[in-house]
Amino acid sequence: MTQTTHHVEPNSAGGWRVKKGGAKRATRHFATKKEAETFGRQVSFNQKTELVIHRRDGSVQQQ
Repeated sequence: MTQTTHHVEPNSAGGWRVKKGGAKRATRHFATKKEAETFGRQVSFNQKTELVIHRRDGSVQQQ
């Protein structure tokens, strides 16, 4: 069984987004990374998925 993921990543239009792994559209957009992380942790906990947090350059900061 593969582990489903949620990603906190920079949005190309500015700000941050939370996106389910493999999805084309973001679940939600945020102005700050901290807000996105808080929401991402909640969604990840509720859906029992792995949370991957990215840096501004797109590289993985924390998994």
